[in-house]
Amino acid sequence: MKSITLGQYYSVDSPIHRLDPRVKIVLAILYIVIVFLSANILSMALLLGSAFLLIALAHIPVKLVMKSVKPIVFIIAFTAIINIFWTSGEGDPLIDIGFAQIYKEGIVNAIFLVIRIFVLIIGSSILLTYTTTPISLTDGIERLLSPLKKIGLPVHDFAMIMTIALRFIPTLMEEADKIMSAQKARGADFTNGSLIQRAKALIPILIPLFSSSIRHALDLATAMECRCYRGGEGRTRMKILKCGTADIVAVISVVAFGAAVVCLNVFFA
Repeated sequence: MKSITLGQYYSVDSPIHRLDPRVKIVLAILYIVIVFLSANILSMALLLGSAFLLIALAHIPVKLVMKSVKPIVFIIAFTAIINIFWTSGEGDPLIDIGFAQIYKEGIVNAIFLVIRIFVLIIGSSILLTYTTTPISLTDGIERLLSPLKKIGLPVHDFAMIMTIALRFIPTLMEEADKIMSAQKARGADFTNGSLIQRAKALIPILIPLFSSSIRHALDLATAMECRCYRGGEGRTRMKILKCGTADIVAVISVVAFGAAVVCLNVFFA
């Protein structure tokens, strides 16, 4: 549980930290699209290079970034194995074990899938949660969705809910870890037994965790009311969002990166 770093802000001065939150949200969306456009080994290599370049530009320790990938290693491996056995190819299989065949295309697809998920997590984490404070992220989402106010949608409430939910993921993970430690001290076993038995063992964790999340939500609401927080119309901001030269350079760089990936897919298919 402690290895889950989703939603954690890493405070340091870096070029990515100084970017406008609206620009970072747009860049994260573009980056995700580029990840799924990659289709050959050269574009995948370029993706990996871009991920480590983002880590360097954000001045975030590599160990901390890798911790965000660690909790889903099992899911990535399981998905890769399914791709290996379920992807058929042309010609004779590399391995034929009777009930399943392994083709070269299956192995390639599995490798590409692992790279995509790895880069996707690193890119979205660095462009959003690691380098953007919750309040800045809220302001960015609200500004980007501001045209929807014309049709009556509560944009500010939507942005605040998304940001608070993202921010409380690490808090809930820590709370779940404490509850699991307490249950283990009382003799609970979460690793042995059948799948149904292990699912039943999680019930003593879910109930207090649900109660704790409600308590945290009520405490946060009380604190915001005591500070006379009123979102939406009429709210003033200490920091006004402004796009500068660095934001324009960042957008041009990501667009050029996307064009390079498309060119690699077209000319080296």
